[in-house]
Amino acid sequence: MGKTKNSMQELFQICVDILRWIAGVTGITYEEANIWIFVIIHPLLTLGLLIRNSILKKRLQTRNVKTA
Repeated sequence: MGKTKNSMQELFQICVDILRWIAGVTGITYEEANIWIFVIIHPLLTLGLLIRNSILKKRLQTRNVKTA
């Protein structure tokens, strides 16, 4: 259990360092970078991928109906 906890702490610290780097490069704060990534960008990407998946699934079903 201790090794897993240390691994998770290391992964968390790497993610924090990446967010700090993004903040430094873009000129925004760590908190703003966090909001942009996890409250704005990630949900929009997820929604976009869900919509794309739905469209592709409908196309595939339409093609399967035509070939049957």
